[in-house]
Amino acid sequence: MNFSQEAAEWKCSSCNGDLALRKVFFTYMKGNFEVDLPACAQCGLVLVPESLAVGKMAEAERILEDK
Repeated sequence: MNFSQEAAEWKCSSCNGDLALRKVFFTYMKGNFEVDLPACAQCGLVLVPESLAVGKMAEAERILEDK
């Protein structure tokens, strides 16, 4: 499942708004990252899908911490 399909299936837990893909910026260990993720169109709450959190982000965390 891609993130745009996932966004269409979820509602915001904070305000019950619809989710849509948007660019999300985050910083981790002095590194800046930009990723398209599902986020609430009303309040901006971001959904980090489990597949990303335990897969790619966990791998990136291990790489950054090893430096």
